[in-house]
Amino acid sequence: MAWLEIVRTGPLTTVQDRGRPGYASIGVGESGAADRFAHDCANRLVGNHSDAATLEVTLGGLAVRASGAVSIAVTGARTPVTVNSEPCSDYTMLHLKSGDLLELAYASEGLRSYISVRGGFDVPAVMGSRSTDTLSWIGPDPVAEGDRLPVGTEAGDWPADEFVPPPATPENPLMMQASPGPRDDWFTPASVAALFRETWTVSSDTNRVGARLHGPGPLHHSITDELPSEAMVAGALQVPPDGRPILFLADHPVTGGYPVIAVVAEADLPAAAQLRPGHRVRFHRKVER
Repeated sequence: MAWLEIVRTGPLTTVQDRGRPGYASIGVGESGAADRFAHDCANRLVGNHSDAATLEVTLGGLAVRASGAVSIAVTGARTPVTVNSEPCSDYTMLHLKSGDLLELAYASEGLRSYISVRGGFDVPAVMGSRSTDTLSWIGPDPVAEGDRLPVGTEAGDWPADEFVPPPATPENPLMMQASPGPRDDWFTPASVAALFRETWTVSSDTNRVGARLHGPGPLHHSITDELPSEAMVAGALQVPPDGRPILFLADHPVTGGYPVIAVVAEADLPAAAQLRPGHRVRFHRKVER
C-alpha cells in the first residue's frame, strides 16, 4: 500500500472531494472543494474519477513524503512546487518515487491549491463524502504533521495529456455575475444599485465558510423586520445588520436569518474561492436566458 506522509501542513490543509449533497434538510451542508474547477482538474491530470479525494491547501506551505511510487498533480493557486528541492511544474502530472519529498511554497497568487494522487486519498467517508466541513466539523480532521494518508483505488483511464494550461491571472477587480434576490426588496433601491456599481474588497475575515466584503459604505435595509431563517446556497450575498455583505462559499450554513441581496453565478464560484484578503471584486447583473 502506498501513502503520503504529512511532513508540514501549512496554515490549513484539509481533505476534500465534491461534497455531500442532499443532507441540507437535516442541517448538513454540501461542503466539498471550494474551487471545484481546480479540484476536478487535479483529478483529471492523474486519471482519477472526479469525486476522488484531494488535499486542499490554504496559502501553501505543505510538505509530504511519498511511501511507495505515486503519481500526483498540483493545481489551483499558483504555488512554487519542488520535489527533493528541485523545481517542478504545477498543472502537470508528477511521478514520485518512494521517499521523495514534495513541497509547496507559499502561493504567489490565489488562495487554495489542490494535490491529487492517482487513486485518491483513502480516508474514512462520513455521510458518503471524505470532505472536511469546517463549519460543522463533519468529516475527517484537518491533516496534521505525521499523518499517513493511504492512496485509494478511485482511478479511471490514464489521461490523454500530462499537462493542462494554468488559468489566467485573475483580474483585479474580479468581475462576477450575480442575480438580485431573493430578498433584494429588503434593501433600498440605492443600496441594490450600489452593490452592482461599487468595487468591493475582500477583508481578512475570510475562510471556507465565506468572505466578508468591505465597500465604500454599508448597504441599507429598507425593511427592518426579523426575517425567518431561509435556505442558503454557495454564492449567496448575505447582508447582516452592519450592512457589509458576506459571500458564502463551500462551508456556508444551510440556513440564515439575514436577507440575501443577490446570488453569485455558480460558474464564478471557483474564482471566488481563490480570492485573497485585499483582492477587489465587482458584481454584474446576470442576464437570465
